[in-house]
Parts: sequence; C-alpha cells; structure tokens
Amino acid sequence: MGRLNGKVAIVAGAGRGIGRATAKLFAAEGAKVVVVSLTPANVDTVVAEIRSVGGTALGAACDLGDGDQIKAVASNVVETYGGIDILVNVAFDNSAVRSAVIDVSVEQLQRNFDTGPIAYLRMMQACYPYLKASGEGRVINFASLAGVLGLPPYGPYNLAKEAVRALTRTAAREWGPDGITVNTGLPVLMETAGFFLLSSGVWHLPRSRTADPKSARMVQPQSSRFAGPSDQIKSEPYVH
Repeated sequence: MGRLNGKVAIVAGAGRGIGRATAKLFAAEGAKVVVVSLTPANVDTVVAEIRSVGGTALGAACDLGDGDQIKAVASNVVETYGGIDILVNVAFDNSAVRSAVIDVSVEQLQRNFDTGPIAYLRMMQACYPYLKASGEGRVINFASLAGVLGLPPYGPYNLAKEAVRALTRTAAREWGPDGITVNTGLPVLMETAGFFLLSSGVWHLPRSRTADPKSARMVQPQSSRFAGPSDQIKSEPYVH
C-alpha cells in the first residue's frame, strides 16, 4: 500500500523537472494526481506516463498567472475527485529571472511575482476550503536557495522566491489550527554536493557520505548525491 493511497494531490508546474518528478512519485505512492502546467503537450505527456504504469492522473492546462483559470482548476478537481488533500506549488517562469539589482525593471520583477508568489497564493486560496475539509491538508511551496544566498545575477528571481518563503511561514501559522501544514522546499543542484533546505534549517550532503535518514525530521534523503529531480523529490516524504 502506498503512503498516499486515497489522497488527491495537485502539482502546479508538473510539466517538467521537479514538478514532473513529484507528480510521478506521488502517483506511484497511490495518490490521484492533478498535473497542472501551462503547456498542454507537457500535461498530456506526464499524464500518459503516470497512467502507463497504473497510476491515476488528471491533466489541467493552466496559465498560473490567471486567477480565474486557477479557480477553475480547483473546482474541476473537486468535481472529479471529491476533494483536495495536497498542493505542491513548483511552477515558475524562468524566462525573466536574470538581472542585476541596478538594472531590474518593475515589469521584469512583476513577471517573477505573477508566476511565483502571487500564483502560489492564488492556488493556495482556491484550495484552502478543501485542504481544511481534508483534516490533514498539506502544502509544499518551492522557493530557492539562490534567494537565501542572494545569488547574483538573479535579482528578480531571488526577490520572488524569498516572497514565497514569507508566504509559506505566514500561512503555516494561520492554517495550522485548521490541520493544514505548509512547508517550503528550497532545492539546488551543485556539481560536488547536494543541498536541500527547508525553512527551519539546512542539510549538506557530501557525495562521499551516506545521509542519516534521522538527521532531519521533515526531509529524509535517500542518497548522498542528488543527480536529478527524481532524487530530490524522493527526499520529501512529509506530505503524509
């Protein structure tokens, strides 16, 4: 029996990368997965991959910069599956992330916010009544270690990703009494080491050492080397 049997999980940004790996892992663990992405072809591909191995998936092509489309996705999920238990926000438009602070425009910054924290907020608001009704709702918002470090030249990206962390911390306090946990994952890949950061701390996993699965309450790394999105996603069992 999978750890997520019977759960309904929305993965916003599931068309590629970490979002795709998340959707496939959740489906393998028994969840009914809603694959949300801007590009219909990517949605269809991931849904087909999940179904080909016996998983359950629903596709939803959606512009996450459009609040009405987000509400429509949530309504369709509830109509189809009866509720929502898990929300993962990982989508982001990477086309406008690079700029030095001195050069960043308001328009560029706005694009990063529209597809980052504002989209995450809208998705969380649309799903909130159903996450609360679940009794054990789970939200995972992806930000970035780049924002924590202030990595140049990603000024607009760093600002938006740090706003995701603020949103997550605030929602965690407000929604905790409703039985909803809200966490931030901040993954980054490096050639010589893997890092996975949560709001509460940082764990550094050198290639030469096998991680102790008890070293973090919410992240239990399966490997000391993060070779790709699937490896990272397998370190996130904190949705059950």
